[in-house]
Amino acid sequence: MINWGYTINKDSSIDYDKNDRSLFCSLVKKEPTLGICMACGECAATCSASQFTTFSFRKTILLVQRGELNGLEKEISKCMFCGKCTLVCPRGVNTRHILSLLRDHLIK
Repeated sequence: MINWGYTINKDSSIDYDKNDRSLFCSLVKKEPTLGICMACGECAATCSASQFTTFSFRKTILLVQRGELNGLEKEISKCMFCGKCTLVCPRGVNTRHILSLLRDHLIK
């Protein structure tokens, strides 16, 4: 048999049934504008922190929606709370309040 140098990678699918999405549901109750976020990326494009770090509000919210909370505290600590993301959001999502709620939850 010829070895072509290829291997089969582990499946990278996400089992949403095993993930705990309760944090996202509680965030939507406390800040209803999160429910209308369309993940357009305007927040990530204008972010001051992303110029110096790998922070992305869009990525953070997608992780919370999926229930993938590992490393979330470290990611949120990169935010400078400048508020640019809130100003440019076409849907009016209160991103600063959402990040504040996430910080409060993860500190507890």
